Amino acid sequence: MMVLITYDVNTESDGGKKRLRRVAKQCINYGQRVQNSVFECVMDAAKCREVKNKLEKIIDKEKDSLRFYYLGNNYQNKVEHIGTKDSFDVEGTLII
Repeated sequence: MMVLITYDVNTESDGGKKRLRRVAKQCINYGQRVQNSVFECVMDAAKCREVKNKLEKIIDKEKDSLRFYYLGNNYQNKVEHIGTKDSFDVEGTLII
């Protein structure tokens, strides 16, 4: 299923800047960055719970926020992209 993960981390302190970097690094492990604080992730329910738990441990719930949008398995018709930063097919063949 496609899950859109978005976050807003308060960076007014050094601790906030560190949390922001840690959240971004975790998200990179699970999907592709499509905007600064937005990641598209194709994962099953177990992997989604895993990343959610990891991110909840990083953020400060009094200052930061996370949002998970569950687009499901038929997400191709639910996502429209206009402009720069073409994305790649996360479920397609990867050639290295």
